[in-house]
Amino acid sequence: MSTTDNSILGLKLPTDPRWVDLASISLEEILRDHAFCEQKAATQCISLILRYSEKTELVSALSPIVTEEWGHFRMVWTEIRKRGYTLGRSRKDEYVNLLLQHEPKGLHREEKLLHQLLVCALIEARSCERFRLLAENLQEEYLRNFYHKFMVSEAGHYRLFIDLAEQYFPTEQVRNEWQHWLQVEEQVLQQLTPRGDRMH
Repeated sequence: MSTTDNSILGLKLPTDPRWVDLASISLEEILRDHAFCEQKAATQCISLILRYSEKTELVSALSPIVTEEWGHFRMVWTEIRKRGYTLGRSRKDEYVNLLLQHEPKGLHREEKLLHQLLVCALIEARSCERFRLLAENLQEEYLRNFYHKFMVSEAGHYRLFIDLAEQYFPTEQVRNEWQHWLQVEEQVLQQLTPRGDRMH
């Protein structure tokens, strides 16, 4: 079984099959949005490091992820330029914004960390699933290989965020909250119409 199967990632709802068809004919927009997703992932890791700088294991785990995510941005940016596209302006990520609306309010700083780590894991898991679809369905062999590499990387990041959560919080609590976030994500996806110009 592939480590990127939804059963392994835990995702409750597979991506609408129409998404990959739309994405394949909107490649310029997908590459642009992908580039901004990598930027935001690096920025989020930096924010966690700054906010929880006293947590040595977290800083040690996320520091190389910052470098990796920014390296991913550079890879996608290189691909954008190679194809004669432009980056354009960053767009709001409706998927992520809807997820964040479900973050509990008024939490203690320590409790908030758990939810931040699980939301990061969730975004990485969904990105992994989307990259797998691109790796399996795009016509261009180069891009299939390109996205296969991202798929493998996102699977590792998803696991890293879950492991960090279990390092700082009881396993049972992490599992319960993870199931809650999986249900939230399922509801969020049901609200969104598949768009070929967005990674999420």
